[in-house]
Amino acid sequence: MAVKIRLKRMGAKKTPFYRIVVADSRSPRDGRYIEIVGTYNPVAEPAKVDINEELALKWLKDGAKPSDTVRNLFSNQGIMEKFHNAKLNK
Repeated sequence: MAVKIRLKRMGAKKTPFYRIVVADSRSPRDGRYIEIVGTYNPVAEPAKVDINEELALKWLKDGAKPSDTVRNLFSNQGIMEKFHNAKLNK
């Protein structure tokens, strides 16, 4: 099973709100997911990102692939750097 970390769109029309979820790559964008890792609100000024760092690192270590947008969010929060450092120190 290929697992991805991606955004699930929530909120009303013209006011998007996203949950960062771990899901099977074959499931639909807003469909079934395995676990919620965080939230992302691009409408707020500045954009509000809330990520559970421990869960995100756990899923990355288990082989989950982040989408491009989620990878950028993780990089801005410093999670990708911690993941790469942990991977190199093994």
